[in-house]
Amino acid sequence: MDPDELAKAFVEHYYTTFDSNRNGLANLYQDGSMLSFEGQKIQGSQNIVAKLTSLPFEQCKHSITTVDCQPSGPAGGMLVFVSGNLQIAGEQHALKFSQMFHLMPTATGSFYVLNDIFRLNYA
Repeated sequence: MDPDELAKAFVEHYYTTFDSNRNGLANLYQDGSMLSFEGQKIQGSQNIVAKLTSLPFEQCKHSITTVDCQPSGPAGGMLVFVSGNLQIAGEQHALKFSQMFHLMPTATGSFYVLNDIFRLNYA
């Protein structure tokens, strides 16, 4: 699959899952995965999902503006950079965000998230 198509497919899957069932993101991370969320570093699939499910809002909707990707190293990894808007239920204005994923291939031919960096963009 073309890297741009793969990145777009991953992004669609990730944010659709985040918006509907954050617990469903657990299989995208592994024990060595790391999330930096607004500067807080969290390691391991269970800890990452615990952080994401503990965010102070129940419902949200991500609207993606851009997706950029690059191949990463000889192991077949990929960097995916996303920007967009995050609409939280009950809030009038959407929040702008940026997120970077470092995807690594698995033995079964899919990818997992090795690194994930999330930041809100304040104007």
